Amino acid sequence: MSTSKEVYLDNSATTRVYPEVVENMKRIMGEEYGNPSSLHRKGTAAERILHGAREELAELLGVKGKSLFFTSGGTESNNLAVLGIARRHRRRGNHLVTTAVEHSSVLEPCKRLEKEGFRVTYVSPDARGLVDPDAVMEALTPETVLLSVMHANNETGAIMPLSRLARVVKDQNPGVVFHVDAAQSMTKLPLAPEALMIDAVSLSAHKFHGPKGVGALYLREGLLVEPLFGGGGQQGEIRPGTENTPGILGMALAARQGMEHYCRDQDRIRGYRNKMITRLQQACPQCRIIGPEGSHVAPHILNVSFPGLKGEVILHALEEYHIFVSTGSACHARSKEPSHVLRAMGLEQEILEGAVRISFSWLNTEEEIEFVAEKMPAVIKELYAFFQ
Repeated sequence: MSTSKEVYLDNSATTRVYPEVVENMKRIMGEEYGNPSSLHRKGTAAERILHGAREELAELLGVKGKSLFFTSGGTESNNLAVLGIARRHRRRGNHLVTTAVEHSSVLEPCKRLEKEGFRVTYVSPDARGLVDPDAVMEALTPETVLLSVMHANNETGAIMPLSRLARVVKDQNPGVVFHVDAAQSMTKLPLAPEALMIDAVSLSAHKFHGPKGVGALYLREGLLVEPLFGGGGQQGEIRPGTENTPGILGMALAARQGMEHYCRDQDRIRGYRNKMITRLQQACPQCRIIGPEGSHVAPHILNVSFPGLKGEVILHALEEYHIFVSTGSACHARSKEPSHVLRAMGLEQEILEGAVRISFSWLNTEEEIEFVAEKMPAVIKELYAFFQ
């Protein structure tokens, strides 16, 4: 394989949009550009597209279309869920429970709520990055109104035990609203909110080969939420503003295509991950795989640390061969602070500093992974020889 070809393995940060999605969005932007709220033919045509996309996404999730509210992305969806639910239900209680390894778009709204007088309990994970349902149960109080837990961690791939968490919450305090950030799991893991007794789910299109700038929030029927914005009354006033019709269509199309890939290609992606682990451990016995294994880890995320090296140095060394990985969450990529996720797991400083994240996609090929599995161990060996 020529080193002039890019191998993109930072798919937890964002993904390349499916070509079919791009073509359909271009068509909508050029031809069916009406406002879905307008009463003329161009408006009703746009409204039909919007309705069809909503029903398509709802079918994939096994929910009703009227339970989906479209947003500008996962960050807005998480903010609307955390802030909107907590504020709307404040009369019932002023306590929230979340985990120390959540995305910043959950943690920052929680900090904002603390300034408004709410109490927040941040449950720490174990050394693998998994949250114990018993620890969550201990954190719940009669004043708890919201539990917010991600499905798959964006840095380690740790899959949180949603079914057990839901049972714990509903058994101890049925009034607690259970919110799940599913940005990393949509189209990679089974996700059925109603079957799992989940009350709210956040989605982000660009994490599963859809466009940037569009997301969705599922809200269980009858769940009351305080809107973040005021506006024209669209989407039941829960999320007002003219809908991003081409983006929403692109999101639904990408979700459908992603689920088709999941049904036939999940073993292929897990095979990519296993191959990288095997090759890296053979060449660099000192490397450390961060996070859980087996059924407890998402198939598309691999976090590995090389003690004694710096993750950023590894990233740029691989970039010379047109291989793109990351050192953690893209939202904090330019921060000099170690990952809050890895810190919460109690890892040593040199493990934190030497960590890189490799995240795979349905669009990656066997040829690409074989190239990286050969090149990355060689790069790591060269770096160890140079720095030690």
